[in-house]
Amino acid sequence: MRQPSHGGNLAWAAALAGCSADAIVDFSASISPLGPPQSAIAAICSQISNLRHYPDPDYSELRLALGHFHELPIEWILPGNGSAELLTLAGRELAQLAATILLTPAFGDYYRTLMAYNAKVLEFPLLSAERRVLRDEYQLPQLISPATANSTHYALLLNNPHNPTGKLFTREAILPLLSQFALVVVDEAFMDFVAPDEEQSLIPVVQEYPNLVVLRSLTKFYSLPGLRLGYAIAHPDRLQKWQLWRDPWPVNTLAAAAAIAALTDRDFQQQTWQWLPPARQELFQGLTAIPGLQPLPSAANYLLVETQQSSLQLQQKLLQQHQILIRDCLSFKELGDRFFRTAVRSHTDNQRLLTAIKSVLSAEL
Repeated sequence: MRQPSHGGNLAWAAALAGCSADAIVDFSASISPLGPPQSAIAAICSQISNLRHYPDPDYSELRLALGHFHELPIEWILPGNGSAELLTLAGRELAQLAATILLTPAFGDYYRTLMAYNAKVLEFPLLSAERRVLRDEYQLPQLISPATANSTHYALLLNNPHNPTGKLFTREAILPLLSQFALVVVDEAFMDFVAPDEEQSLIPVVQEYPNLVVLRSLTKFYSLPGLRLGYAIAHPDRLQKWQLWRDPWPVNTLAAAAAIAALTDRDFQQQTWQWLPPARQELFQGLTAIPGLQPLPSAANYLLVETQQSSLQLQQKLLQQHQILIRDCLSFKELGDRFFRTAVRSHTDNQRLLTAIKSVLSAEL
């Protein structure tokens, strides 16, 4: 079976581990361990009888719920079959410009969508020469300065928090770039995990910049990746054009119902914001205490970890000996076999991961 380029491939992991997929503890996909929220499950159950009908092609109720959540007119919102579908639509526009700037290491799906439309890519490293050190966020405009001379013909594709490093750029660091590029697409798939008093979303300023597109995901925070649901926020003219490019009914009835319920579930949201910081810090400290490992600070629900050993070998031994799956970073060409990424899960799971890693690494000494 082919080595996966994404996390969460439990069929591949189970085949390698020689067990059922249900036995795998999955740290490779950065999905909240707290969900799905019961409100979303109840909403799904309530819509079973409606499966005999087509979804509303305009997704009026879903867009109204998203508009209320973000305090935006619904014309500025386009739901999609996961943020991946919307990224593909963005790629079609990005390819029409002279080049697209990527901060590296970059999420593999960015290359997929840009290559699909033969877009030119210019890469700029986020990690310093020492690799462990993240460049100063306030130097973000200077980091991509070699491209700014032609920036009126260029696009910028950025994720915030950054994947895989977990780096959170401030809104102030990104805002100067909006006037320098013809199109700026900001993927905020993990921004939900940042508490409201710390989050740095550009959604509050999207109506001021017709060249800005913000992509969001509802599947990671609410533990609904199997439903495939995301949305884009951008100028209505752009979204109307995207609508003409895609198939009808991209969001199924159950996904739309779950999203509407989840968006109003304040208790679940608060529970997540209270759970993540101490759980992430506990896992960070536990990994730091293991000789040969160095995790990077993160604002998201995952940690990028540098290792002195082969991450691929570590991944395989964790699977075969402990039925634990971590994400190798071979798909990030700048990282290779000396980094892995791990999700933050429950206290019990996190301790199981730390114990297993210690066991594997101590056996190699």
